Amino acid sequence: MAGKLQPQRRSGCPVSISLEILGDRWSLLIVRDMMVRGYRTFREFQHSGEGIATNILADRLHKLEAAGILTVEPAADDGRSAHYRLTPKGIALAPVLLELLFWAAHHEETAAPCEFIAQMEQNRAAVLAETYRRWEQRDPTPLIPPFSPRANPKTTNSPKGKAKR
Repeated sequence: MAGKLQPQRRSGCPVSISLEILGDRWSLLIVRDMMVRGYRTFREFQHSGEGIATNILADRLHKLEAAGILTVEPAADDGRSAHYRLTPKGIALAPVLLELLFWAAHHEETAAPCEFIAQMEQNRAAVLAETYRRWEQRDPTPLIPPFSPRANPKTTNSPKGKAKR
């Protein structure tokens, strides 16, 4: 977008710049929901189960659009509705989100079943290829399910990546 002023950066460090754009939980959760759950509408994001307030959601969607992470398109079936779509810059976050998933599954107690995480880890390239395929073909089929906050203790990941007993 020509003529748009670039924000003043704290530093030239790539990590710092990334955090300026994506450094809050809501932004990455919106990207996750678009990437792996196939969400496209404000309502879908609002009802994702994370508890985001509508004003925060609207703000983050605007910021992600301004950063070139997503774009807004009119819905094909209703021109008054908007659909959000990751840009090439946004879908390029797929490996980052996948590694965050693995990191948390190994170091924190999560609701992700150990078997599910192990299968994804063994098939990193295939998981990423499927993520990109779905994005390219606009396939909204969820790639991974939402993880319930209260999972079966025998299948829940705990610190060190071992099943909690």
